Amino acid sequence: MPDARVELQRLIDQRGEDYANLSRLLGRNSAYVQQFMKRGSPKKLPEDERRTLARYFGVSEELLGGPPVEAYTNLVTVPWLSVGASAGPGSLADDEQTKAHFAFDPKWLRTIGAGDPKRMSIIRVEGDSMEPTLTDGDEILVEATGEKDRLRDGIHVLRMDDALVVKRLALNPAGRRVSITSDNPAYPSWPDCPIKSVEIVGRVVWAGRRIA
Repeated sequence: MPDARVELQRLIDQRGEDYANLSRLLGRNSAYVQQFMKRGSPKKLPEDERRTLARYFGVSEELLGGPPVEAYTNLVTVPWLSVGASAGPGSLADDEQTKAHFAFDPKWLRTIGAGDPKRMSIIRVEGDSMEPTLTDGDEILVEATGEKDRLRDGIHVLRMDDALVVKRLALNPAGRRVSITSDNPAYPSWPDCPIKSVEIVGRVVWAGRRIA
């Protein structure tokens, strides 16, 4: 079985990560990962923390001390982008660099209605216009929209004036028009827009958030 600390240190060095950032990812104090690596406390990572780190680095849990699971060899990785989709004032999409990768079981992706993993990315929600469905800081899994994709009702990421926004779309079956709404009633909506005037970046298929 791989030495979890040796493998984790290798991943940290490869990605240019640091202990404090990974500790925050786990919702722990900034010294938590350093204590695990240097002092052996805790002796092994709890299952949920091991899973979070494995997905963050795009590796199997077995590499970080988890039990061997053959299915992990079939995991697909999805990039986590350094960009936000505004659910509020508007976020410029000028920094779409990949900051990490998350690994997913393709069978699970299919259960949530996701398509080709190569067309997916994870981005951050900024603002409160989609509350209570999506809140500021949520991470959303977005499937890029292709030319042949059929537009469907649901939450989508749009590009408006060089900014990414996340809104709910409702297709008007009587014509090629669509309603753009915010789940938070305090924000404006656009009830009847020509579909050609809306630049759809992708469909939101899943959302995750940290529990305080």
